[in-house]
Amino acid sequence: MSARTALHIIGLIVAAVGVAMAVSGVVALVYSGSDALPLFASAVIAVLFGVAANRLTARPKDLTIRESYLIVTLAWVSAAVFGALPFWFAGVASPLDAFFESISGFTTTGASIFPDPGSLPRGILFWRSMSQWLGGMGIIVLVVAVLPFLGVGGMQLFRAEVPGPTPERLQPRIRQTASILWRVYVGFTAAQAVLYMFGSMDWYDAVTHAFATMPTGGFSTRTASIGAFTPYIQYVTIIFMYLAGVNFSLHYRALRGRPQSMLADEEWRFYTLLLSIAIAIVLVAHLISGTYGTLEAAFRATAFQVVSIGTTTGFATADYVAWPAVTQGVLFFLMFVGGMAGSTGGGMKTMRLWAALKQGVVELRKHLHPRAVVVTRVGGKAVNEGVMLNILAFMLLFVASFIVGSLMLNALGVDLVTAAGASAAAIGNIGPGLAGVGPVENYAWIPGPGKVILSLLMLMGRLEIYTVLVLFHREFWRR
Repeated sequence: MSARTALHIIGLIVAAVGVAMAVSGVVALVYSGSDALPLFASAVIAVLFGVAANRLTARPKDLTIRESYLIVTLAWVSAAVFGALPFWFAGVASPLDAFFESISGFTTTGASIFPDPGSLPRGILFWRSMSQWLGGMGIIVLVVAVLPFLGVGGMQLFRAEVPGPTPERLQPRIRQTASILWRVYVGFTAAQAVLYMFGSMDWYDAVTHAFATMPTGGFSTRTASIGAFTPYIQYVTIIFMYLAGVNFSLHYRALRGRPQSMLADEEWRFYTLLLSIAIAIVLVAHLISGTYGTLEAAFRATAFQVVSIGTTTGFATADYVAWPAVTQGVLFFLMFVGGMAGSTGGGMKTMRLWAALKQGVVELRKHLHPRAVVVTRVGGKAVNEGVMLNILAFMLLFVASFIVGSLMLNALGVDLVTAAGASAAAIGNIGPGLAGVGPVENYAWIPGPGKVILSLLMLMGRLEIYTVLVLFHREFWRR
């Protein structure tokens, strides 16, 4: 593997991160914030490093699969390292806490070490949201979209980074596919910001919350998150969180005049049904317990939290840790599922769960009819054995990583419920978890080694497990 090739591409990504920090610096200047200098200083460092790394290394002619895995993982870590500089330079976080907040942003997790985000300078808050927006569709996908000279290596990067079992190519050239996905992403972000402003949000809150919704990130400028805003704002957020959890390829087809393609999609129907059932269960629990005074208030709080956790966005309008036990069980289950393949959501993805359930039914039929030839079909297409083994292995590794993370946090002195909630929230890229890391809590108190563990889990969850774990296999480094 070529270190020069990796540096060449990572340099471009770091430089792009620097430009984004400069934009946040301009926002800080608009509000006469003291964070303008830290943001501009961070931007200069990132751009200088990125340009130097790019110019002093050779342009890649091709990328191997191993190089693409290494580049994507190092790109996310590099973005998080340089993205942490504004928090550190502004004096609002230690180096480790700054890195934790940064990688939480770029992985669209939304786990924060800040107990009172509303007290932070506006430029810093804008940068938090922008880091999630960049990480949502993927820095690599952005690079592939705007830098066609990556050539044949673009597909390897695309496959290694885009969330979901099978990244879908909408156009013959991968650069065109990435560009299409980004245009849809930008369009939805702009539409949400405009709708927010119709609901009395100022441009700043509208943009920052739109930046945190479409990537299913969850960072807010308010300590009370979306709960600080009106019911209209909350309903708009529910709609766009739901849309962010849908495969962006389906959005593209619907916008191109083929909305029936969404209705015909098995995974979309399963995704929508799963959220609907979860909303029904939680709503009934609230009506029985009398948690809310009116049906509308109960429905709004229920729909918001179910969609927020189910799509791994992580916004909050209520402290669900204080809800009836059954509702917490439903939300905890949803933490593992996540959005559709090809969405910005985290988790295992509904496609994998749907395929695994279908495989389970097939295995039952095989036990009843040992001589029958039964094929697992998803979306009317047969799923070959290799793909199904990949899906089942992914789910096993996902759950195993969650368990190991939980036990390691527990060994550091974190109580088991909090450890399990934090581990699930990190690897599922959700943000808020249970107990001590619930929606009204934060991660500042987690021990330093625990933050390192959670940072690794966030990276693994964002890059679909295999991309990161393969780096720890000894054969990866053999010639």
